[in-house]
Amino acid sequence: MTVVSDDIVSDAELTALALAADPAGGLAPDAVPIDVFLGNVGAALPEWYMAPVRRRALGRGGRLVVLAVVAAFVVIEAFGLCSTYGQVPFH
Repeated sequence: MTVVSDDIVSDAELTALALAADPAGGLAPDAVPIDVFLGNVGAALPEWYMAPVRRRALGRGGRLVVLAVVAAFVVIEAFGLCSTYGQVPFH
């Protein structure tokens, strides 16, 4: 088992540790889950790893703009026009 100090670990050292590890080996007997190690017991992931999801509130104007764009694409498709590949060539 390799002990890592509290000093900053370089990418080269992390790479060497990862390549030296045995992928088929089990966990050490004194291994603890990351939430216990970091003190986030009960949290699915540490907050620094994945921030919690927060809803952004769109005002009435923002919703109208989004609905207008979606409606425009639906109308364009309903008329059989191509909305993604530029102008339709009339040959």
